[in-house]
Amino acid sequence: MSDAPNDPTDAAAPAVPTAAPAVGLHEPWALSPAVALRPEPFGALAYHFGNRKLTFLKRPELVALVRALGEHDDVQGALAAAGIPDTQWEAFLGALSGLAVTDMIRPRPAAPAVDGATREGNAA
Repeated sequence: MSDAPNDPTDAAAPAVPTAAPAVGLHEPWALSPAVALRPEPFGALAYHFGNRKLTFLKRPELVALVRALGEHDDVQGALAAAGIPDTQWEAFLGALSGLAVTDMIRPRPAAPAVDGATREGNAA
C-alpha cells in the first residue's frame, strides 16, 4: 500500500468505473423504456426514472439518432435515417456507448430473420 494520495494500487481507493459497453453498427438498440426525452433548444434532456440520472443530449442529431434506434434493424440504419454522415459515425457510436453506461439506451433482441426457402420447405 502506498502513502501517496489517490494511489490506484491502494485497496481503499474508490473503484474505477468500467469501460462503456461498445455499441456496434450492426446491433439493435433502443431507448430504455424508463427514459423520457424532453425537447430543448440545444437538443434534449434525457431522464431515467429508474436510476434518476439526467443527461443532456447537446446535439439535435444525437436526439434524432436516439429516437431512431428503436425504429431500425440496427444502429447503422438509425445513423443513416438520422442523416448523420458516415464520417461522424465513430463519434456518435462513442456517444451511444456513453448513454448505454447509464442505461439510457439498451440492447434489444434482433428481429427474427424471415427465410422464404425454409418456410416453403416446411409447407405440406
